[in-house]
Amino acid sequence: MALAEALRPALHRLHRQLKRETGDTGISPLQALLLVAIVQQPGIGVAELARQEKLRGPTISGHIKAMEREDLVARAAPDPQDRRRNGLIATDKGWTLIKSIKQRRTDWLASELAKLSPEARAAIRAAIGPLGAIGQ
Repeated sequence: MALAEALRPALHRLHRQLKRETGDTGISPLQALLLVAIVQQPGIGVAELARQEKLRGPTISGHIKAMEREDLVARAAPDPQDRRRNGLIATDKGWTLIKSIKQRRTDWLASELAKLSPEARAAIRAAIGPLGAIGQ
């Protein structure tokens, strides 16, 4: 319990800082989250995306429409098994934006890690596997 209480705020601060390192992308944090999900799962439908992110369909639909207007996502060809369903795909502009966000976050994290001692970096390296297993 003590480990969880010590780890949670540290992870929360790190998560918040990484989100801040997105920079001025012109999209909301939720839209960035949705765009990453679409990049990782090309062809995902709006309903499936809403279930996955535990959000209401109309909420997702509004964000997807805004992202379509910004040419970040597009509708894929209709599903041959269900012609009513059009999956979502990231456009070249969407892919470029996500790559840019990831690079900025990686650059920030690398610069922060470089400030740590070799021993601290080794401890973090050793914790990556166990931390990655949490929540799987």
